[in-house]
Amino acid sequence: MKKKISAKIANHVENITVDEIYDLLEIPPTTEMGDFSLPCFTVAKKIRKDPVQIAMELKEQMEAADNGAEFIRIEAVNGYLNFYLNRKEYMKDILSLAMQDGYGTDMEGAGKVICMDYSSPNIAKNFHVGHLRTTIIGNSLYKIYAKLGYQVVRINHLGDWGTQFGKLIVAYQKWSSRDQVEAKGIEELLRIYVLFNIEAEKEPALNDEARAWFAKMEKGNREALALWEWFKEISMVDYARVYQLLGVDFDFYIGESFYMDQVPAVSAELEQKGLLQESEGTNIVPLEQYHMPPCLITKKDGSSIYHSRDLAAALYRRKEYHFDKCLYVTGMEQKLHFAQVFKVIELMGYEWYENLVHIPYGLVSLEGAKLSTRTGNIIYAEDILKEAIKRSLEIIEQKNPDLPEKEKTAEKVGVGAIIFHDLYNQRIKNVSFSWENVLNFDGASGPYVQYTYARAGSILRKAKADSLTAIDAELLTAQAEYELVKVIALYPGKVKEAAERYEPFILARYGVELAAAFNKFYQDCPILTAEDGVKAARLGLTGLVQKLIRETMDLLGIECPEAM
Repeated sequence: MKKKISAKIANHVENITVDEIYDLLEIPPTTEMGDFSLPCFTVAKKIRKDPVQIAMELKEQMEAADNGAEFIRIEAVNGYLNFYLNRKEYMKDILSLAMQDGYGTDMEGAGKVICMDYSSPNIAKNFHVGHLRTTIIGNSLYKIYAKLGYQVVRINHLGDWGTQFGKLIVAYQKWSSRDQVEAKGIEELLRIYVLFNIEAEKEPALNDEARAWFAKMEKGNREALALWEWFKEISMVDYARVYQLLGVDFDFYIGESFYMDQVPAVSAELEQKGLLQESEGTNIVPLEQYHMPPCLITKKDGSSIYHSRDLAAALYRRKEYHFDKCLYVTGMEQKLHFAQVFKVIELMGYEWYENLVHIPYGLVSLEGAKLSTRTGNIIYAEDILKEAIKRSLEIIEQKNPDLPEKEKTAEKVGVGAIIFHDLYNQRIKNVSFSWENVLNFDGASGPYVQYTYARAGSILRKAKADSLTAIDAELLTAQAEYELVKVIALYPGKVKEAAERYEPFILARYGVELAAAFNKFYQDCPILTAEDGVKAARLGLTGLVQKLIRETMDLLGIECPEAM
């Protein structure tokens, strides 16, 4: 409808495009002010005319052209042009579209490939609540792009290489044993890693030992590599449990170590293209003229570093997957790192550098305290997910003790609550974790949307109705029905907007909006006691809403239980 209105307005205004009008069109805060509104102030600047006069002239011209087909009236109010839709025709159009298979699916991505680099935990460190952000955001974006027809290559770029493994080897040799690690697993590895950082503050020579062990790893030392492989195996067992709880999977687990032997070729290419410089024993690509520090390629001992391994990864992915875009879902603190890497790719002469996108997100805190692996101030992801499931089960026991499959439902509600809490705000914003907000069944939360889905299902079961039946829009005359259909109409645009802006929060907010509109409809419009024709139409609307809630939540990576 926005496209239609934009095209109609463009027929009567010079020097402004349909797309510009589309961007200006608003949905007023209340239906009394219209269904769509054009503020004429920007138009006035373009065509140098009074906005009030523009609104009045457009009103007359468009009323004559439309003659009541799509608008019951058009009003000009203080420089705004307000459109009131012909509700019956509008609802017919929207519901006929929404009932079709694939509603909200736009195959704009057909034949295109998106590589996604997300989750990427550091081996030998617990998967903490901070790691949940990249995993949850990345998984949602994968689902959104897949819905739009893209082939998505999901890569878990494990942090399985670097000086931290030199630190871990030193720590293991000094303060642990094979029996202790096998007994306690990753918990023991984290203990000695934190201990190393504490002791290194007092004895800086420990850092030199760590660098020496990492250099041995890079040169193929058997003892060092055997310990590294063992630490990696222990870590992956832990991560697998978390991914299973989240319902997350990947196409490839390709860590930094995979690219280690490709770094010399990258260095050689940089040197051949006149980009590599020696600086105090290291090799760098200077970036001062681009207002960035130098991009470090190899360290003094010749070992690789994050930058060089990420350069090798980008070159490999382009060659292997022929991506149209490569997305990196990592914390805001890595903004400079990726700006450097992308700039070097550009300087190497690869035009596809423009298709490399860093998708940053804010920090996770618990009551304002930043989480840090170095200090041990962490909350484990598995613990927080299990706690959410436990608390959800307690609520179910209180409110619906006879619910079948309580444990499965509690898992869907608990895990869904954690995911929704993370995705409800813009990803760049910091997340302050709060149980009160996470498991709120009444506010803007995952359980609220899931409960609305379950309520819709309960209505359909009581009526013994199919989940999706034809809807006679002529019989839907109540205001709450119209408002609900208007929200249903937003779904395809929300999916596209979430993809274009790399923002799952758009769909999380939409899920709450759809649930709220349905609950208002449920309160205002009797369903099971309505006359047969109206009852059938309202049941059809109920089934459609349930389907859209399920799809919206699935795009966020959340399952909806059939009963709660």
